[in-house]
Amino acid sequence: MGIVNNFVQTLRSLGPVRLAALAGVGLALIGFIIYFASRMSSTQMDLLYGDLPPGDAKAIISQLEERNIPYQMGDGGKSILVPTDQVLKLRVQMAELALPTGATVGYELFDSASALGSTQFTQNINLVRALEGELARTIRSIDGIEAARVHLVLPKREPFTREEVQPSASVIVHMRGGRLQPNQVTAIQNLVAGSVPSMKTAQVSIIDERGTLLTRGGEDEGLMLAHTQDEMRKAEERRLAQAIEQLIERSVGPGKVRAEVSAEMDFNRMVTNKETYDPEGQVVRSATNIEEDNNTSDTVDNVSVQQNLPDGQFQQSNAPVSRTTERRTEETINYEITKVTTNEIKEAGKVRRLSVAVMVDGIPSKAADGTVSWQPRTQEEMQKITALVRSAMGYDQGRGDQLEVVNMQFVDLSDMLAGGEEWMFLGFTKPEIMKIAEGLGVAVVAILVILLVVRPLVQRAFENLPSGADQAGVGLLTAEMQGAPQLTGPGGMPLPGSMLGAPDELEDAEELIDIDKVEGRVKASSLRKIGEIVDKHPEEALSIIRNWLYQET
Repeated sequence: MGIVNNFVQTLRSLGPVRLAALAGVGLALIGFIIYFASRMSSTQMDLLYGDLPPGDAKAIISQLEERNIPYQMGDGGKSILVPTDQVLKLRVQMAELALPTGATVGYELFDSASALGSTQFTQNINLVRALEGELARTIRSIDGIEAARVHLVLPKREPFTREEVQPSASVIVHMRGGRLQPNQVTAIQNLVAGSVPSMKTAQVSIIDERGTLLTRGGEDEGLMLAHTQDEMRKAEERRLAQAIEQLIERSVGPGKVRAEVSAEMDFNRMVTNKETYDPEGQVVRSATNIEEDNNTSDTVDNVSVQQNLPDGQFQQSNAPVSRTTERRTEETINYEITKVTTNEIKEAGKVRRLSVAVMVDGIPSKAADGTVSWQPRTQEEMQKITALVRSAMGYDQGRGDQLEVVNMQFVDLSDMLAGGEEWMFLGFTKPEIMKIAEGLGVAVVAILVILLVVRPLVQRAFENLPSGADQAGVGLLTAEMQGAPQLTGPGGMPLPGSMLGAPDELEDAEELIDIDKVEGRVKASSLRKIGEIVDKHPEEALSIIRNWLYQET
């Protein structure tokens, strides 16, 4: 009972203000302990989906609530976190429900639509919407693309028209911290064009989230081929680099050589038609020979009356005869001259100049103590490697090719590349260590709060309580003044009651001070009282001190 009475008396002496302060500190400690315990025992949450549209977030939350799975929302409602051990299973289950949809609809649009109450116009619009949604989903599956949207223009052929309007498409892509490569742009064009009947790749326009036009719809196919020149150059560079590395690795070992090729190429296409005639190479194509012989003889008669007589009464006389002989020879020969017709076509992609840099690793040597050192290759070996590289690249000094083969030490990346396993420390994974560090940090803060805030408040509350030591240190009570401290010397001589103040003056505010860390604490109010007594009765105080000094000696 004595202990209980002392405790009750102590609480009464504290007063209502101090009791309220102690109660607040106690409640704060209890709340902190509950928070710390719940924090350490709470389920680890991990990201299920991020950057969700409001519609997808609502649908996923509905499914989680139906399954009674705890979840948390973050990033303004765009991210959903679930227990770590259920992330993979929930993703499979959401994929079975076609979630998230990415705020686009596909062919599932026809699953809920009724064909009885819809018109042909509605069916056509839904078909376009479904096709756009399916294309957008497929494009989003490409690495590096965060979101995509497709717009299709499928014109309907009007009656009594001969010209058919070609369909077209526009695609906008949102990248995830990068840009589309030219081959990816071409792949998207072919994907969209192959999904829509009668659409050509030239009718597909693609832009990114910055508004940059990646490909222009309606371009001529010849102009589109110009976009592949850079790919042709890079492909030629990769081919030569791989050929050089594969050749040298057979001698120095895998991973001991690296080659970089820079090519300057001519993409002009040339067509040359040439005809060559050889005068010495004559060939008879045709020959014609004509010979004519003509012989004529005429009699020379004198003109007389007998020649005009009828019935053949004319008699030919022995008159002289005139003879004519003609001969004509004609020969025609046609020759064919040898002609060579050459049609020469130089396709685009001719190499103008090559610059090749090859780096070869040295030879590792192991010492007796197990240490591995690097040794450079000999000059003769480097000359042989250089000759092999010249042959592999097709070195041509006439076009200004450059070649550099250098022997340098390679950095060992085996440790960096072997980091496929999860990092662990003393059997704890990184998330577990972060959780433990978080708990330790909170505990350290709590200890500092207790030591620097709570402890001084409690000490200050209990320091003002009266104790037996304090009463003994003040002095003895006289028979005349009960409860008033008196100043006594070593001999036990009390001070007169007139030297002490009234008992009500002892109820002043008390402040505690520490004098050079001596034993015990002296009340500042008592010191002030002693000073006032000495000032009022200097002679009596001096005599008391003299008595103390004489008794000590």
